[in-house]
Amino acid sequence: MTAHDSPAPARRTRDKVDLTKFAWLSIVAAILTITLKAGAWVMTGSVGLLSDAAESVVNLVAAVVALIALRVAIRPATDRFLYGRAKAEYFSAAVEGVMIFVAAAVILVTAVERFLNPRELENVGWGLGISVIASLVNGGVALVLLRAGKQHNSITLRADGKHLMTDVVTSAGVLVGVALVVLTGWERLDPLVAFAVGINIIITGIGLITESVSGLLDKALPDEEHEVITEILRRRTDDTVTFHGLQTREAGQEKHMNVHVLVPDEWTVKRGHDYIEHLEQELMEALPGLIVLTHLEPISDPASYEDIPEAHVPIHGEDETALRPPRH
Repeated sequence: MTAHDSPAPARRTRDKVDLTKFAWLSIVAAILTITLKAGAWVMTGSVGLLSDAAESVVNLVAAVVALIALRVAIRPATDRFLYGRAKAEYFSAAVEGVMIFVAAAVILVTAVERFLNPRELENVGWGLGISVIASLVNGGVALVLLRAGKQHNSITLRADGKHLMTDVVTSAGVLVGVALVVLTGWERLDPLVAFAVGINIIITGIGLITESVSGLLDKALPDEEHEVITEILRRRTDDTVTFHGLQTREAGQEKHMNVHVLVPDEWTVKRGHDYIEHLEQELMEALPGLIVLTHLEPISDPASYEDIPEAHVPIHGEDETALRPPRH
């Protein structure tokens, strides 16, 4: 019995991972840092520290939205949502990007007002110390979220982690600015730092919205994952079997691909089915979480080459329309 004729291996199911615990971690961190940073602002009167606290409020709202999105994304498919709700994560990232713009607007307006009406800072030492503690909390949580987002391919966790890491950078800039105000006595430096913080936040927001829109528009898998897929398909290509029309897309934690499998005309349905079962299993083992859809076609039929999508991933390093057999 050949490998093609042997029983197909058991199909592995794609189990979605519950990532809501990371959203709860982000919520707790946001509440803690809001309390700390608000206290630092009250003690010093620094508009830079106020802008830092305002961004933490956005972190809290974004974390709550992320929790809701992750709960929705993990829900199973239904008669109404046959493919599940994995793309809910992209809405979370988009909302977080919009919230960042709101925070930036508040910061910029406040910074301009304080620049026009500078005030002397107070209790700077205590304020800076409290802000440092808040930044350490944010930095630790950001690393956890970024690592989990990469591991589970979650745009929600990556967005939240990037936002928190931006907050850490922001806080560092604010701390330097406030310290320079004390050293130089130039009170307008504080709102200038706050204004720079606002611009930096806007840049982060643009990045988050761009990534979420790309996901909603079915962005293809990364090039390195394309290489894993095409290497397997090229290795399986011979005089009797070949492939074309490879397409991929991301949907939250899910990775999707579809490809046309061209096999000898004389193969039975069972032999072709067993072949693609083994193929799909190999692809899923190479890229955990991959959902594979295959389309079986007779290799010598010219009609099999008429449905190659206009946009596809090259498998053989050339235009796959050139691989069609001559018409008789």
